[in-house]
Amino acid sequence: MSLWFDLIAETAAAGRRGRINLPHQTVETPVFMPVGTQGTVKAVAQGVLESLGAEIILANTYHLYLRPGHEAIRRMDGLHRFISWPRGLLTDSGGFQVFSLSELRKVSDEGVQFRSHLDGSSHAFTPEHSIDVQIALGADICMAFDECTEYPASRARAEESLRLTMAWARRSLDHFRARRDEVIWREAFDGRAQSLFGIVQGGMYRDLRRQCAERLVEMDFDGYAIGGLSVGEPREMTLEIISEVLPLLPRDKPRYVMGVGYPDEIEQYACLGVDMMDCVLPTRAARHGLLFTSEGRVNIKNKRYAEDQAPPDPACDCMVCRRYSRAYLRHLMQSGEALSATLNTIHNLAFYLGIMDRVRKSLEVRP
Repeated sequence: MSLWFDLIAETAAAGRRGRINLPHQTVETPVFMPVGTQGTVKAVAQGVLESLGAEIILANTYHLYLRPGHEAIRRMDGLHRFISWPRGLLTDSGGFQVFSLSELRKVSDEGVQFRSHLDGSSHAFTPEHSIDVQIALGADICMAFDECTEYPASRARAEESLRLTMAWARRSLDHFRARRDEVIWREAFDGRAQSLFGIVQGGMYRDLRRQCAERLVEMDFDGYAIGGLSVGEPREMTLEIISEVLPLLPRDKPRYVMGVGYPDEIEQYACLGVDMMDCVLPTRAARHGLLFTSEGRVNIKNKRYAEDQAPPDPACDCMVCRRYSRAYLRHLMQSGEALSATLNTIHNLAFYLGIMDRVRKSLEVRP
């Protein structure tokens, strides 16, 4: 059984309260997905993620392909078992990571040839290979292989990127469907079918985004993502693209905006009708001493917190704010203690997940 989406409530402003039923987890939406790039949300153990209420996390196809290797993970009964994560799991296609290797890659109609950032070895990703890797990983949700457009990009560049993305989306879906009924897949994952999302690209050109969305919907994916955002464009432009695309996506399938954003952004997008979001920001910022709080951003490295006995966020009830002071978190940061990254990350994730919890409750009660 693959996913099915229950739409529970909608608001006049298009906000949606829903539920994504996956083989490993029922996910309440709108949802924020912590990023576990290499099979781990950095600095935080899986049991802690569960206690924070994380229902689905994201892992990276490119990185796991390079190490420990998708075939090794398949032999160990898939990524869920390998990383000891019993809840929902989404893998991206590897397209964005290959996109970021601009000096180490060569793009053609067939796919992308690239050199590993680890050892310089040569590799190739095609839509079919990306799907095969994700099937081996065994995530609940897989993503079609796409070509991410940089910002700024000329219209000609965006059109060529869109051409590749659409061709690769068709090939990803055809290969995914061909593999869906294979005995090896059914046996490897106890008959739990994976799902595949298409990704809307087109740069910052609204008509190209519309064209991409309409053609992807015709292909009938299990869900739809809006990619190619948060690549340097102004925030107003991000909002314009999301607002343009969302009404074009099916009402009865999940809508996912990839790689966003700051706390106020994820709340805004959720209220516009986005069901799923992910971002490395809360974990990356935490490792650099930046905490997100109800009082704004706190740079815990600041000397002003050296003797501050207040919790990181007086309005937060997470396990960090209940127990530790700003002064102690600053001391850990200044001392280079590993616990610093752990406590900061737990708080930031609790803050992000708490935003989504509040939004879900508001969407349940408002007409």
